[in-house]
Amino acid sequence: MLSQQIATIIAAAGETGHEELAPLIAPPFVIGASMFAVLMVLLFITLSYSNLGKRHEAVEEHADPHRQHPNKHDHSQGH
Repeated sequence: MLSQQIATIIAAAGETGHEELAPLIAPPFVIGASMFAVLMVLLFITLSYSNLGKRHEAVEEHADPHRQHPNKHDHSQGH
């Protein structure tokens, strides 16, 4: 029973013939090259921010008891 259904589906799929492809805006290599160029620009923008953490030495954050939501990571050293 199952093999008969599979054979029917395959036969129906084979009878459709050649379908016409949707038209493209530009040739495929132009689309690929423009996508590559956009991604390279985004890569260079990302890399331009890589030096932000190297501008100065990290400053230790002081424990401020007046903050509304103080962090609990100072282990009560600020009190």
